[in-house]
Amino acid sequence: MLDKKLDLSLDTHCESPCPVAKTAAFIEGKWTTRIIRDLLLGKKRFSELQRSLSGISPKVLADRLRFLEDQGLITKTIYPVVPPHTEYELTMRGHGLRVVIEAMAQFGSSL
Repeated sequence: MLDKKLDLSLDTHCESPCPVAKTAAFIEGKWTTRIIRDLLLGKKRFSELQRSLSGISPKVLADRLRFLEDQGLITKTIYPVVPPHTEYELTMRGHGLRVVIEAMAQFGSSL
């Protein structure tokens, strides 16, 4: 059973824009939560993310990373070396999704 505080946060009559809907907009799609999960472990290069996300196309990964960067959830650092070296990492705002990802992992383990 949910505790009373959580019951209030799930009220279907919440003011617009609904906080649950706003969060869902960030983590929508098949890959976004997996990218965030991987970045919770630390900085990753594009190729590291692509290897860990079996089945993702380079275009979809690039699009998702760009979206997360535009939303202020990740930062992209490009190092001026040859060949170019680019790393992605979560911002403080992105780290705020840790509890969401952990809750998803816990729920998924119970299925």
